[in-house]
Amino acid sequence: MNLRKALLVGALALLPLVVFAKVEVGQAAPDFTLTSQDGNQVSLSQFKGHWVVLYFYPKDFTSGCTMEAHKFQDDQDKYKALDAAIVGVSVDTADSHKQFCTKEGLTFKLLADPSGKVPETYDSVMDYQGSKYAARHTFLIDPSGKIVKTYMKVDPKVHSDEVLADLKTLEKK
Repeated sequence: MNLRKALLVGALALLPLVVFAKVEVGQAAPDFTLTSQDGNQVSLSQFKGHWVVLYFYPKDFTSGCTMEAHKFQDDQDKYKALDAAIVGVSVDTADSHKQFCTKEGLTFKLLADPSGKVPETYDSVMDYQGSKYAARHTFLIDPSGKIVKTYMKVDPKVHSDEVLADLKTLEKK
């Protein structure tokens, strides 16, 4: 009985390390399923076999988030040529995303996570005036589903260019 108790205590001691582990380069990107702006369920695993630009952003209709989304939209053909999908995630609702995409002419997937669980999983949460938002972070995921690059300090004005340059370099390897 003491051995079983010791093993259980040891296993429980390791649990927080697993639950709160940060997502890092070289790891498999944690899968998730969220609702897109068109009301459909979208899973990260659906993009296996393709590059994925998974970007987290704070809020629809704000200046920095709108600028970042427009830059990704303007470069959409370049991403498609590199077999890369752009997927945005925020804590806004699917309805907010639908309005944002319609108003701003966005055609890539924006996923709603009002619970904030996916940004938490990706260690991409920020607190602003007592509310939790997704932090402006991006993860470049290779076709096998592995994270190959992270961007934790994002300038919305040049971020798409930066991601495209890295994607071109990584694709050649």
